[in-house]
Amino acid sequence: MAQVRPMRADARRNRERLLAVAAEAFAEHGEGASLDDIARRAGVGTLYRHFPTRQALLEAAYLERLEAIAARADVIAAARPPGAALMAWLDELAVGMLQVRGLKALLGTAVTGGGPACGDCVSGAATRLVRAAQEAGALRADVEPVEVLRLLHGVVTAAEAADEVDGTAVRRYLSLLMEGLGQGLGPGQGLGQRPGQV
Repeated sequence: MAQVRPMRADARRNRERLLAVAAEAFAEHGEGASLDDIARRAGVGTLYRHFPTRQALLEAAYLERLEAIAARADVIAAARPPGAALMAWLDELAVGMLQVRGLKALLGTAVTGGGPACGDCVSGAATRLVRAAQEAGALRADVEPVEVLRLLHGVVTAAEAADEVDGTAVRRYLSLLMEGLGQGLGPGQGLGQRPGQV
């Protein structure tokens, strides 16, 4: 089996510089940021040696952020009941997708099929929270985790159409969505509350 050669120090520095500049460019211009401008600002001749496609660069630039989002699921789950934990994590994810340009596009491909492997950590976190909420009777049993993520993507798209930036509209839309997915919940009842509970 062929051995993978370690990356040379200068190549590693170039890659790190490209990722730093790419993160800034995507934050400023979204996923459509010019790759040539990114390479020029990073001071490298080409970025294709490190990242053959725009998608590959986008994935690498947001990998740490996605891993942090996924890790938050376990922190929240340890502190709240399952239904409330799912709602709180989805809220954080939705606001992040709204405020961090490029993140929504990346996660969109991850949940619509054939998406990047870097979205696996977020999908895994969603699966854990959804299954826990279902076992607690706070979420319909026929709902799949990927469906929740796809619906969340739609919520963020709707909030963008409303020119939303601070999270107010996205939280309202998310609340309405989750009331619909709740197990026997009526309007105004949060996930994890049974009918008749205050």
